Amino acid sequence: MKRRKRIYYTDTQKALMWDRSQQGESLHQIASLFDRHHSSVRSILAEHGGIRPPVRRRSARVLSLADREEISRGLAVGRSMRAIAVSLGRAPSTISREIGRNEGPEGYRASQADRAAWDRARRPKPCKLALHRALAARVAKKIQRQWSSEQVAGWLKRSYPDDASRQVSHETIYRTLYIC
Repeated sequence: MKRRKRIYYTDTQKALMWDRSQQGESLHQIASLFDRHHSSVRSILAEHGGIRPPVRRRSARVLSLADREEISRGLAVGRSMRAIAVSLGRAPSTISREIGRNEGPEGYRASQADRAAWDRARRPKPCKLALHRALAARVAKKIQRQWSSEQVAGWLKRSYPDDASRQVSHETIYRTLYIC
């Protein structure tokens, strides 16, 4: 049997899949549009429990690509962060954080920063305890000993005051227990 190369569907293709599915077409019929096996279409539709996900949109409050290009141009000509902030009608701290999280004043590139912001905004985010198994094991031990989430979070903060990777909030513990 010949194995096919992994295919990544575009947003337009996924929208077509959802449209056809809502019209009642079978997975085989939808898959034939893309010359793929029906299981690849099923995985796209099942990823959201068979319910069409809302279209991702940016909040009006976040920096746009045009704003980021203005920041990039301002940095290139040597303008201060405050001057850039005034020209954009934003707080200087917003500009400072944007530059800081995107390789600093020397390495800032508007298109890369915009793509990174779009990726960082993806929801839902993986839970910290799901990503850090050792931390999850420590938390689980304390929960099994009938400690509350607040007690566990406080103990971690006192035990590892200088290591944020070994700390977790009580809200994260609750979320892990009841959602993850």
